[in-house]
Amino acid sequence: MFREVMGLPAHALLVHAAVVFVPLLALVGTGYAVLPRFRGRLDWAAASLAVVAPVAAILARLSGDELRDVLIAKNYPDEIIQQVDNHQAYGYLTVWWSVALGVATLALLVLTSRRVRSAPRWLPPLLGAVVVVLAVVNLWYVYRTGDTGATVVWQGVL
Repeated sequence: MFREVMGLPAHALLVHAAVVFVPLLALVGTGYAVLPRFRGRLDWAAASLAVVAPVAAILARLSGDELRDVLIAKNYPDEIIQQVDNHQAYGYLTVWWSVALGVATLALLVLTSRRVRSAPRWLPPLLGAVVVVLAVVNLWYVYRTGDTGATVVWQGVL
C-alpha cells in the first residue's frame, strides 16, 4: 500500500509531509505553550497539527519500511541496507516523539480551555514546559532522520 505512487517510491513523497508537519507542530505547540495571549489564535492550528504531524510521521515510516523491503528484494549490498537501517532507527524514534508531542499538545489545549477549571495552577506551565522540551527533541530527530536519509540518497548509495 505504501510502496509506490504513480511509479515513484511513496517514501520519497510521504517523507516530505513529516518534514513539514512535525517541525510545524513543534513551532506552533511551543508558541501555544509560551505565548498564552496568542492561544486563541493558535488553538486550531495546534490541534490540527497535533493530529496531522504524527500521522505524517507514521506514513513516512510505513513507506520507508516498504522501501527497505524493495531494496532487500533487489539484493542491495549489506552496507547499504545497514545505512538504511540507521536511517530507519531514527525514523522510528521520530514517530514516537511526534506522537508524544501531539498528545502533550492536545493535553495542554484541553487543560487550558475554558471548560477545565479544576486543574492545579502549576499544571499548565509544567505541561507547557513538557511541550517545549518535546518540540526540541522532535526537531532534533527530524533533523537526524532527514540527514541520515539524505546521506544515503545523495552520496550515490541509492
